[in-house]
Amino acid sequence: MRARRTAVVAVLLLAPLALTGCTSGKKGSSGATSPGAVSQGTNPLQNPDGTKPGLAPVTGDADRKAGLDLIAQVKTADPGPKTGYDRDQFGPAWTDNVDGVPLGHNDCGTRDDVLARDGKDVEHKDGSACVVTGMTIWDPYTGKTVQWNKQQASKIQIDHVMPLSYDWQQGAAKWEKAKRVQIANDPLNLIPADGSQNASKGDSGPATWLPANTEVRCSYAIRWAQVSLKYQLPVTPADKKTMLTLCGG
Repeated sequence: MRARRTAVVAVLLLAPLALTGCTSGKKGSSGATSPGAVSQGTNPLQNPDGTKPGLAPVTGDADRKAGLDLIAQVKTADPGPKTGYDRDQFGPAWTDNVDGVPLGHNDCGTRDDVLARDGKDVEHKDGSACVVTGMTIWDPYTGKTVQWNKQQASKIQIDHVMPLSYDWQQGAAKWEKAKRVQIANDPLNLIPADGSQNASKGDSGPATWLPANTEVRCSYAIRWAQVSLKYQLPVTPADKKTMLTLCGG
């Protein structure tokens, strides 16, 4: 009888351990495929030329202060007319034939460059080192990880952080065309993002449109400031006020 009781006690003691082991196994399996496995981009303050992946949230007080200092340098001006604006004024879409910006003249189109920059497990078209046909990517504008392929091309679109029409109205209409081609293909001004977010943005500034993912809004404002300062393009007073507010100003 004593032996039977001892066996029963042993079974009861082992049961919780077995259950615990199963639970741990499930967590490990889930963690292996979690969105956290995909890079959530780079702090814009650590990516001043836009060659590093994505747009990570800015969280620390010191970085928010640095962001505010950067935004404070941005000049303001009321927008000019949209008259004469046309996408062609900024050169052929995603041309590699662009001087003075990173990744220009590397024999790959700009769209493929930034998809490859931000994607993970990137697949290319057979026989091509450039044309991206599939990848996993973290979209900063929604905060979601997306499985993308070229058959669903519009699912991920390339956002011009400072929209080209906005640039035109803020002074690019007076530029030489070569400079307009630069801002249209500069990786600093380009973020692969959810297609519906990009479509809803249009040519809006931060005062009238922001990413759905609130965690990247300060980063988004910093990136606007980086592009504005690099190209000496003012933003509207309302947009600058919003940009400051997004980083706690």
